[in-house]
Amino acid sequence: MDKINTLRRYGLFDAKVPRYTSYPPANRFEPDVGAKHHEEWLATVPIDEPVSVYVHIPFCRRLCWFCACRTQGTKTLSPVDGYVADLVAEIKAESARLRGRARMARLHLGGGTPTILSPALMNRLLEALHSAFDLSPDFEFSVEIDPTEAATNLLEVLADWGMRRASIGVQDFEPRVQKAIGRRQSYEQTLETVETLRALGIAGVNVDLLYGLPFQTEHSLMTTLEDVVALRPDRIALYGYAHVPHMSKRQSMIPTDELPGAEKRFRIAELAKDRLLSVGFTALGIDHFARPDDSLAKAAREGRMRRNFQGYTDDPCTTLLGFGASAISKLPQGYAQNAVSTAAYRQRVQSGSGAWHKGYQLRPEDRLISDMVEAVMCEGRINLEKIVSRMPNFSDRARQIADNLLRDFPELLYRNADEVIIRREVSAAARLIASHLDPFLQKQHIHSTAI
Repeated sequence: MDKINTLRRYGLFDAKVPRYTSYPPANRFEPDVGAKHHEEWLATVPIDEPVSVYVHIPFCRRLCWFCACRTQGTKTLSPVDGYVADLVAEIKAESARLRGRARMARLHLGGGTPTILSPALMNRLLEALHSAFDLSPDFEFSVEIDPTEAATNLLEVLADWGMRRASIGVQDFEPRVQKAIGRRQSYEQTLETVETLRALGIAGVNVDLLYGLPFQTEHSLMTTLEDVVALRPDRIALYGYAHVPHMSKRQSMIPTDELPGAEKRFRIAELAKDRLLSVGFTALGIDHFARPDDSLAKAAREGRMRRNFQGYTDDPCTTLLGFGASAISKLPQGYAQNAVSTAAYRQRVQSGSGAWHKGYQLRPEDRLISDMVEAVMCEGRINLEKIVSRMPNFSDRARQIADNLLRDFPELLYRNADEVIIRREVSAAARLIASHLDPFLQKQHIHSTAI
């Protein structure tokens, strides 16, 4: 198969589609859904099942130009102090709306820059979380770490509270690329942080990289990969840079003329993938790699890997509670997102009305499509027997959707017994294929490139 020409014929290099960290994607969330169902949904969370918790810290001392996350710059900790006070209030209020004291199986601090917090503020936040929730026996605590903002005394606090996995942002070590994206970070800073984490007993280290950055070449990314592999991480996430200045104004600082085109992005990503496979990593989903003995790789082999707002995970919880500005909660009934801006979030918490601002209530067919999208994104295949066993009333509909996919992508998909499988050599088309399951997909180019 001429892979490039095949993918070109199916429009992969021109497509703009969601990343499908949820289905429906967050841009389909509807006003007032979260607020309307707030107390009802929380009151029905099964108290005998563990929950996952995400806490969003939106503050950064520097705003990296490539970033499209909900963040804001700050020169002092003054606004962070008030924000943490409101986080503590939200955690206390929301946990009280549950039917009983829930067990927390996963805790992830993301941002922004969680490590911008002082040790005292971090202690206050983690004390509130541990006061609100019991810990599940398989509790895992992970934090996003910026090596340029990772004081040893703060890392010691995180280790004392049980952090066992750190996710370290790198993007690219090439100085010219770093200058173009507004993120200066040396290999030496990164190595020092990794060594400090390991000295504190934090064994799990993830590294996040980006391809498709300005001035990035095959050589620069391969050089970065060699440096990253030398850090001996358990997992590597190799994300495609999403250039969406209409959503993130700071991206207007990125020199657009120096961004690689879609086909060059594809070649860079494929070269990086081949290199990571050659040094022992296992490819997971569309953009993750892990050592074969890592828990995420084991979950993938056993069909337990899932996709959520942080990417790929082995988190088994059906309920995710999100705290902080813009954080998203996932419950059996649907999704609820907190007020997006920090000011609006804090006002809602202080008013006592709850931070949920918008969301989406899942219908039965949404659950079917969600299962099929997640199967494509996590496993590269749809096992119809497994899908139908969970939703027997949708057997005919599921098989019709599968037949439509096979009709639309005859060169990318094949059927094996009761499975529809993406051909390995064109696995990069997973997001494009998932988008054909999505009846809500907007045809306007409001999403990031599919590769």
